[in-house]
Amino acid sequence: MSAPLIVLVGPMGVGKSTVGALLAARLGTGYRDTDADVVATAGKPIAEIFYDEGEEHFRALEREAVRAAVAEHAGVLSLGGGAVLDERTRALLADHPVVYLSMDVDEAVKRVGLNTARPLLAVNPRRQWRELMEARRHLYTEVARAIVATDERTPEEVAQAVLDALELPDAPPSGRENTRMTEQAPTRVQIAGSAGTDPYEVLIGRQLLGELPTLIGERAKRVAVLHPEALAETGEAVRQDLADQGYEAIAIQLPNAEEAKTVEVAAYCWKALGQTGFTRTDVIVGIGGGATTDVAGFVAASWLRGVRWIAVPTTVLGMVDAAVGGKTGINTAEGKNLVGAFHPPAGVLCDLAALDSLPVNDYVSGMAEIIKAGFIADPAILDLIEADPQAARTPGGPHTAELIERSIRVKAEVVSSDLKESGLREILNYGHTLGHAIEKNERYKWRHGAAVSVGMVFAAELGRLAGRLDDATADRHRAILESVGLPLTYRGDQWPKLLENMKVDKKSRGDLLRFIVLDGLGKPTVLEGPDPAVLLAAYGEVSA
Repeated sequence: MSAPLIVLVGPMGVGKSTVGALLAARLGTGYRDTDADVVATAGKPIAEIFYDEGEEHFRALEREAVRAAVAEHAGVLSLGGGAVLDERTRALLADHPVVYLSMDVDEAVKRVGLNTARPLLAVNPRRQWRELMEARRHLYTEVARAIVATDERTPEEVAQAVLDALELPDAPPSGRENTRMTEQAPTRVQIAGSAGTDPYEVLIGRQLLGELPTLIGERAKRVAVLHPEALAETGEAVRQDLADQGYEAIAIQLPNAEEAKTVEVAAYCWKALGQTGFTRTDVIVGIGGGATTDVAGFVAASWLRGVRWIAVPTTVLGMVDAAVGGKTGINTAEGKNLVGAFHPPAGVLCDLAALDSLPVNDYVSGMAEIIKAGFIADPAILDLIEADPQAARTPGGPHTAELIERSIRVKAEVVSSDLKESGLREILNYGHTLGHAIEKNERYKWRHGAAVSVGMVFAAELGRLAGRLDDATADRHRAILESVGLPLTYRGDQWPKLLENMKVDKKSRGDLLRFIVLDGLGKPTVLEGPDPAVLLAAYGEVSA
């Protein structure tokens, strides 16, 4: 039997995952998170376990995860924030090197503000945080061999303090360990300015909310935080934090998902901005999935002919696609994103903590855009997914950050060269022509990624039938998409409707249908006016 070198306990958002990975890198050992073990066992996020089965059931799963981990894992281990509430779990920690990572209430609210699905921190974060800590602080102290405060410290400084407290050797990192340490700092991806627009950065990491005031800047007096109904608590927490820092901050609640992308919702936002006295120097912040950032950007583009805005995507789809590149828009009865504008944000904050509690179907939906980036430009993405498809479809996977970063870099390179989709940028629509047609046919009830998944299989078959794409690469589409749980087929009897929908696709020119297909892996190209019989044959390959 093995035993952990270090066990980290402490409240949600204190940074156990980040510090744990740093410690594992320094010590040359592995890192394990019992929350991730629980999610893997249950097959759904922790928030859903709470809501569906209740806290008692979750604690039982957690206790079993801790029992297995302390018996099997010889590296660094972190426990969920409430694990110490269970007496039997506390008993399992006896005689182990437990470190309690602590932080004060103001730091806590700042750090956990983006992760809305914290089941026990939902309405009034500051008050509920104090109540949680009153119930748990003595328990953390009871099981801990050492206490390390994290306030005003970087993750690297906290990791060093843990090593010092336990009197463990701090071996200088080298090789692979050094790379893992470096990855803990936020990654900054530059998007070049073009067509009269300013350059901006996409930040990828954790605990990024503190970057928001810097992006907003000192010239702004007012900030409007646009958020979907599902993120009401998050929107209010961010609004309050900005108000505490001196901004006149308002929160504007939008409908969830694609229901937000209407002219009526945009008009509601315009009215709120007008009543608040929003000026050209003020800033809009869009927090949510791709639909929210689409609307936020469109409202920013159209208010006073353009005000600054910042995207804070909270889904995989939002991070790797919708929030990057400046394409904003709303839907109409005639199609998706037919009304919009090119209006790049002033910055994008991709806080990976927001993904920890994302429902599995939403997470998997976002994988379609990551896989798309792999096929059109970066095959290394495909290799990472194929190595462990199950890990790739969960936020706790070992390659989550790398997959998201690689996908963003693909889009960054393309949009830096072609802001307004006059040429190269069209390749980002691989799989989207049929995908958008399916979404419209389903009245936007299908997830975007699911529709794009079917669209990519269709595009691969179209490329194969047109003599452009080899069999192995076409077949690889099906294997990878299916391995992460994305659909491959759609109703065969809907082809006439889908064909009509595709004729109003943004890539069409007059009556000429245009599709992005592959000449080979990483070699996207345009196929114009394919023979109707070839189109029908390709659709036959995805018909259910």
